Amino acid sequence: MAITHNVLAVTFGVMGNIISFIVFLAPVPTFVRICKKKSIEGFESLPYVSALFSAMLWIYYALQKDGAGFLLITINAVGCFIETIYIVLFLTYANKKARISTFKVLGLLNFLGFAAIILVCELLTKGSNREKVLGGICVGFSVCVFAAPLSIMRVVIRTKSVEFMPFSLSLFLTISAITWLFYGLAIKDFYVALPNILGAFLGAVQMILYVIFKYYKSPVTDETEKPKTVSDHSINIVKLSSTPASCDLTVQSKNETQTNGDMCPPVQTYGGDLEDQMDKKMPN
Repeated sequence: MAITHNVLAVTFGVMGNIISFIVFLAPVPTFVRICKKKSIEGFESLPYVSALFSAMLWIYYALQKDGAGFLLITINAVGCFIETIYIVLFLTYANKKARISTFKVLGLLNFLGFAAIILVCELLTKGSNREKVLGGICVGFSVCVFAAPLSIMRVVIRTKSVEFMPFSLSLFLTISAITWLFYGLAIKDFYVALPNILGAFLGAVQMILYVIFKYYKSPVTDETEKPKTVSDHSINIVKLSSTPASCDLTVQSKNETQTNGDMCPPVQTYGGDLEDQMDKKMPN
């Protein structure tokens, strides 16, 4: 039975490493764009700084597990490397204001914050208690990270557009959360499994929203084409009403002629021209 659990743990751990690596590479197109334009445009550094801090926390947590957290260490070490590259590229092309803001967050979160956590855990906790305290911190921060897509989902619901919520990223995030959830269950680690329950749930909600607003909403083009059709039809009616037959049947007062200036001038102009031509053709 223990062998089976070990096989499952290794299987889900390796799968989690592969899928998480793909997720870490998701921002590559963004940074290719930044490098080409040599500008960060409207992008922010907080997601990458937060991801770096999360990877650092999980590495420190995995080191407390006496080798049982090896697969956690491998992927988060890779994550630290990739996120550091993102942050360096961001700082290279950021303006002065964004650069200063990024350095502040890095200093407060990734240096002072991480150093404070290490000091508290090393000085005030021992053995299993240290693992529990650090695990609770990891869970709390992971929940905050997983809750970040709530703002994106709110935008999708409000705008009824999935432009800013790519389906592929939501899919890989969901698969990653499910894989690490099973890995946590296989190694009987509550702190690894718990945040990924929330991650899997929110990822599934994102995909459901994507399907709803991508495939089941009425196309915007239909709504915009309808007024255009009515407008064209109205223009045709106006054109028809300016023919001689309709002009003969339409009797308007002088005030009505002035009020409906858009329709009457063609009728009056046509009639005046016809009378002038007939006067010229009739013999004196």
